[in-house]
Amino acid sequence: MTTEQTAAQAPFAKGQEGLLSPEHALHGAAERLAHQFTGVVSPETAERVVFESYTALGRTAKVSAHLTNIAENFARERLTALAQSKGLIAKPVPEVLYVCVQNSGRSQMAAALTRSIGGDRVHVRSAGSQPGERIHPAVLEALDEIGIDAHEEFPKPLTDDVVRAADAVVTMGCGDACPIYPGKRYLDWELADPAELDLDGVRAVRDEIRDRVTALLDELVSV
Repeated sequence: MTTEQTAAQAPFAKGQEGLLSPEHALHGAAERLAHQFTGVVSPETAERVVFESYTALGRTAKVSAHLTNIAENFARERLTALAQSKGLIAKPVPEVLYVCVQNSGRSQMAAALTRSIGGDRVHVRSAGSQPGERIHPAVLEALDEIGIDAHEEFPKPLTDDVVRAADAVVTMGCGDACPIYPGKRYLDWELADPAELDLDGVRAVRDEIRDRVTALLDELVSV
């Protein structure tokens, strides 16, 4: 067992009572992803990204009951982004990345609204510079009110691969946490933090984000 793998297991002992060997499950996930990305990334890279994803998610997000499955999905997104950034996988539609501090409010709303409005004309990711434990309940309620279900979403850490893969990067209150790469479009949206607002305030932020998302999509993709 490598030092990295040992470190990956340690934070999750309390949340893995129903899973006798998370390491075994993670190795299985790495094998599946290595097969999926044959010729694109090496098996070693697939395994590293799986264990890194598991460790990063387990530090904060309250998703321990299904953490290995979620880590596999997160690792798949990261490997896809890595391959896209190197030109090994085509990007059929523009990639948009939303970043805020905790990935529990503004960036989650922006991502959900972009998926709802943009459909299959755009691919969207979101992340946090310091991801929180869960999406803010008022954010989920405000999205529910307009028919968007985001209950399966969860805060994700900001990684270099998703920034490299993005065509447009929209930051929201996270300062200079997001790395800058040439050839990308960077926007900074000044929006109130839903964690500091009541439900009416969150609704107002939701509606402002919806207007901004609509304008961004009009520029990025054809209607």
